[in-house]
Amino acid sequence: MGKFKFVETEIQGVYIIETGIFGDNRGYFMETYNYDEFKEAGLDMVFVQDNQSKSKKGVLRGLHFQKTHPQGKLVRVIKGEVFDVAVDLRKNSKTYGKWVGVTLSEENKKQFYIPEGFAHGFLVLSDEAEFCYKCTEFYHPEDEGGLLWKDEDININWPLGDIKEEKLILSDKDMKWQTLKKSKIEF
Repeated sequence: MGKFKFVETEIQGVYIIETGIFGDNRGYFMETYNYDEFKEAGLDMVFVQDNQSKSKKGVLRGLHFQKTHPQGKLVRVIKGEVFDVAVDLRKNSKTYGKWVGVTLSEENKKQFYIPEGFAHGFLVLSDEAEFCYKCTEFYHPEDEGGLLWKDEDININWPLGDIKEEKLILSDKDMKWQTLKKSKIEF
């Protein structure tokens, strides 16, 4: 072990991951994933798909999951800043229905690992953000599900700052998801 620091959050299986950054007058280099080091830390997964999105300030994506093909995700920001959230949907978990969040940015270069069995979403805090993530399962559009971003029982403390709630930018489907109690989803 050496290049990565794995910090388990208060929800078992969810990690904030920091990497060594090697810089000089040319810029920097960093390794964002190494199977052997992740496996040694207990994160023995195989990624099958990489995705990238670009969003402007006030965009809130989520809270998404796949029902029968759950995805583990390793997420990071390469431009800008987001507040990233994972909600535990594992039925036998002590933290079922609880959330954990972290600010990811091009400056802090942190990554967030969210295992299978979670809903995931993020809020763009900067003028623009580019968000990258690796998945342990392929995307199946017919299998997609979600939770309402402002579910009062989950009670995510979104750092809206100067973003007014009525000015948030959500997709039509993200505005229509149900609460956790109504959806009764669990893995």
